[in-house]
Amino acid sequence: MAAAAPQEAVRWGGRSGAGPCWAGGPPSVPPPRPRRAGARGGRYAAPPDASENSSALYVVNVERNGKIIYTWKGNQRNTHIGLYDLQTKQNEHLYMFERDLRIISCSVNNERTLLAVSFRQYTEEERVSRLLQSVSKYLTLLIEIHPINNVRVLKAVDSCVRVQFLYPVEGRNTSTESRLLLVSEDKYIEQFDIHVAEEEHKVVIQNSGQLPRARVADDLIWAQWDMVEQRLFYIVPKESKSTLKCVQFYPDENFNSILESHLDISVNDTQLKLVNFGYDYCQDQDVASKSLNLQVFTSKAGGLCVCCSLASDIPDEIMYSIYFLHKGYNKTFTVSLERTESHQLKEVAFMNLDYYVAAYLPGQFLHLLNIQHPDLLCYSLFLTGEDARIDVLQNCSIRSPLVSTVLDCHIGSMYAVSISDSALLRFLQNSKRDSERLAALHCALLHFRHTEGLEMQIIWWISENLSTCHSFDPIQEFIIASLYCRMCPETHDLDKLLPYTSLLDWIGIIPGVTCATDIISLPVLEFQNSKGFWEKLNSNLESVKYAEPHLHYHNNVLRREWRNLSEEREERTTTAYLRNIFENAKKVLSHLDTWDSEERLVPLFQEEDYQQQLLMGLMVAQLKDHLMRHLQYVGKKKIDQIVLDYVANLLNLVHRIMKEVWRRYQLHSCIFCFDERGSTGEFAVFHIMSRILEAANGMCMPLPPGFHTLHLGLGVRCLPLHTLLHYIDNGVLHLTETCVRKLLKDLDDTEKNEKLKFSIVMRLPEALGQKARQFWNHPINANFIARKYVKLLLEKLGNRQCSRPIPERPSVPVEFLPLNYLTNMLAEIETQGVHPYEKQDHVNVRFVEETALKHTMTLLGLKYS
Repeated sequence: MAAAAPQEAVRWGGRSGAGPCWAGGPPSVPPPRPRRAGARGGRYAAPPDASENSSALYVVNVERNGKIIYTWKGNQRNTHIGLYDLQTKQNEHLYMFERDLRIISCSVNNERTLLAVSFRQYTEEERVSRLLQSVSKYLTLLIEIHPINNVRVLKAVDSCVRVQFLYPVEGRNTSTESRLLLVSEDKYIEQFDIHVAEEEHKVVIQNSGQLPRARVADDLIWAQWDMVEQRLFYIVPKESKSTLKCVQFYPDENFNSILESHLDISVNDTQLKLVNFGYDYCQDQDVASKSLNLQVFTSKAGGLCVCCSLASDIPDEIMYSIYFLHKGYNKTFTVSLERTESHQLKEVAFMNLDYYVAAYLPGQFLHLLNIQHPDLLCYSLFLTGEDARIDVLQNCSIRSPLVSTVLDCHIGSMYAVSISDSALLRFLQNSKRDSERLAALHCALLHFRHTEGLEMQIIWWISENLSTCHSFDPIQEFIIASLYCRMCPETHDLDKLLPYTSLLDWIGIIPGVTCATDIISLPVLEFQNSKGFWEKLNSNLESVKYAEPHLHYHNNVLRREWRNLSEEREERTTTAYLRNIFENAKKVLSHLDTWDSEERLVPLFQEEDYQQQLLMGLMVAQLKDHLMRHLQYVGKKKIDQIVLDYVANLLNLVHRIMKEVWRRYQLHSCIFCFDERGSTGEFAVFHIMSRILEAANGMCMPLPPGFHTLHLGLGVRCLPLHTLLHYIDNGVLHLTETCVRKLLKDLDDTEKNEKLKFSIVMRLPEALGQKARQFWNHPINANFIARKYVKLLLEKLGNRQCSRPIPERPSVPVEFLPLNYLTNMLAEIETQGVHPYEKQDHVNVRFVEETALKHTMTLLGLKYS
């Protein structure tokens, strides 16, 4: 489900060459059109022997600046070395040997004035047949190529040697000194210092004698070169375990051993295995079958992974381990293969996609492992069948010299690798398992970042699959992952403090895959004032030491405080604390006032909502406290802005979901006409809003003001009365003043509408009920007010007896003894100064009498006069 594309970034998807979530294409290095070696200007022209009879190109190295060194054989069987620039898409001819040589390793310095080449002079058979026993098997040369001039022999030995120039930082002026790494098959690495000078328009080596050298590493069994960051990873075996070390090379010509990590990997190989030190295809294939298949990958976020293929005793199983050194644990995967054709089985190939590490077995599976969040398996994609097919990569002789780049060492071709967003969405839409849906959803949200089109398609998928996801809530995951993606770039270490998922655990399985997790010791870092990757890696390791899960923001305290303040609303006066809370909410809402009329398509943010503003303000206050504890160096002003942006973006995402479903079901901007029943589209939107409310309750997340009003309005239009009341009683629908007032005013007093209104009024909280009843001038409403008035007076009376003389009152039209007794008792209570409805002077004992008589006469079918 990924993508192999040519290095010129041609992107495509589908079955014609790649699995459905990959983009790919043919090799990108064009036919050689080099210029004469050493020339600094002029037009490109093909050399005489770069004809149609020339052999295919082979990539032999990739330099730090992305330039590719390749070789080909001319029609005279001469061996050519060329340089391809990915940026300019141009080739440069560097050197030609007038012999048919097998180039083992090759590197050119940053100024393109020196070329280091290692090659095999003769095979063993040739050496014996030509009686050249005294001639060394391998030769390593240092050649002046500006212009072609002197050639110096660095090594003439019987052991294989690899070469690699170090590169300065980008933008540095031309240097008069170059440094060259020499890696010997005899298990040591040394550095040569080469001084050059410009003489009569040519660059020559100044050192007349032996070149100064320094030993970098000894007794290594495995080594990998990181050309972009100029790092050397190597492994030294120690009894049953191995030690991974890293040497960092600096522009000031120094190098330091900066990392050491103990790995539970037993290395029994006697032959040195090298990764990214040039590509000798014949030898690499021989070594690969005998030595350790291991690669180290780093990510921009400070991730450090060691990928290792393991031997399995069962023929139908493949095993591989990923050491997440930045997290402090190792995951070992065992995959049961679907097809067991042994002649097709090869070792797992590993690829670096920055956010993911890919474990790939052609014809079997493709496993995209999340580097940043590897704790839960549901955030990694395991693909089989057509989803895992990459036609252009059908063998396992693969290296990943650069991020999102692979080199097929079998044929010497290089490809760009990426995940296709359109194919990923198709995979998401066709997935049947929750693990696949969750992994694809997180990949789309966190890996691709945000585009409006991608976000819209994800929201549409969510609206169609709310009932099919059983182990997670897609709305919660969309909101939390989107917030994480939007906010984390704002400041360093914020990714460790904000939640990236709503899941605390995941107990699902991936068919055919078992995983064992082991805790490992954290790497030891030794550096001072280092920035970039090492600083981020150190930050990741520190967060592991301090129990990383506890660093992420949780809503437990928020939920408890919100519930307490909501329950105490009637009894609590407005304190400075509450004033600060609501001031926070106002600041959040002010962030959203710039939305244009098109954004107002959904009728939200048009009323005040005490509960939601209280929750907004509390979230701002508590998230601010959380960040202040861990980001003290950022400053209060910056944290205030981060928190306001976080809560405002949260509301924005809810509005974004609403806007997309509003458009999809073609609803109008105003749907509050209660005299019509809701359409099928309105019912679908009502269902989605119910799921949004459920997601918000689960995360204790505020909703935009007006959400409950809109939700209730759709419920009145779409639901039968008994279902509507059931939703209200169970807290799915919330009664708001705006919606209730409109309902009481707009609906006429038919029998059906009276029943609806009375059912609603009966369920209103006291404060809201007193306001709402003023808008409904109807006997039922008067009857309800009278009942409420009587209830309140009787509660004041309690168990006391009425002993005072009953005051004279105006005679009632009808003598009704039970009513007379009740009104006399109520009048006595009133004389004691008890009046529940002080703001409504007309509600008194007289009002109760008249209402009771009117209601009784109505029930008897008589007229009241």
